[in-house]
Amino acid sequence: MTYELEYNSERSKLIIPEYGRHLQKMVEHAVAIEDDVERNKVAKSIIAVMGNMNPHLRDVPDFQHKLWDQLFIISDFKLDVDSPFPKPSRELLEEHPEPMGYPQNFPKYRFYGNNIKKMIDEAVKWEDGELKDALEYAIANHMKKSYLNWNRETVDDDVIYNHLKELSGGKINLKNSEEDLSEAASLLRGNKKYSNTPKKPTSNRNPRGRKRY
Repeated sequence: MTYELEYNSERSKLIIPEYGRHLQKMVEHAVAIEDDVERNKVAKSIIAVMGNMNPHLRDVPDFQHKLWDQLFIISDFKLDVDSPFPKPSRELLEEHPEPMGYPQNFPKYRFYGNNIKKMIDEAVKWEDGELKDALEYAIANHMKKSYLNWNRETVDDDVIYNHLKELSGGKINLKNSEEDLSEAASLLRGNKKYSNTPKKPTSNRNPRGRKRY
């Protein structure tokens, strides 16, 4: 007995591999059916098979829409049947989204993050007064904390003041202020690297007095 072998090189490309080769052959068979009534009947049967692969979602309207879209995609948009949902188009599927702009405005000081820049821009808009002064120092202290977390070393307040002045376009200048920023230890409280709590010495003996090797 001679069996007809089918090689992968002779098979059509699997458009949605999750559904497998047999379902794609069912779709190709449906496309070749000439009778409209029979073709619609077979298409609904294929949708039922696709839904059985995800039984917990098969009756959800949005999921049904997805199944019909995938059915047309698997058929390479050649299947002509009555769908309860608008038919997708090849042009819409192949349409590429517009590239998104990179949100980082100051990559030179990436360790501060974008939120710091937003806070600075907002502080610039405030009217002069105690509230604005408090906000500027809060921003400066947060910048110092971010700097220490990133660089893991001490930093002079003048460095933070220079960066703050640069990021604010020269509108916030704390260099001549008599108030200092918070100490590094208080800003990094809870950071294991800066913790002064001595570690307990480890013992090389277990509770029974036997030496560990």
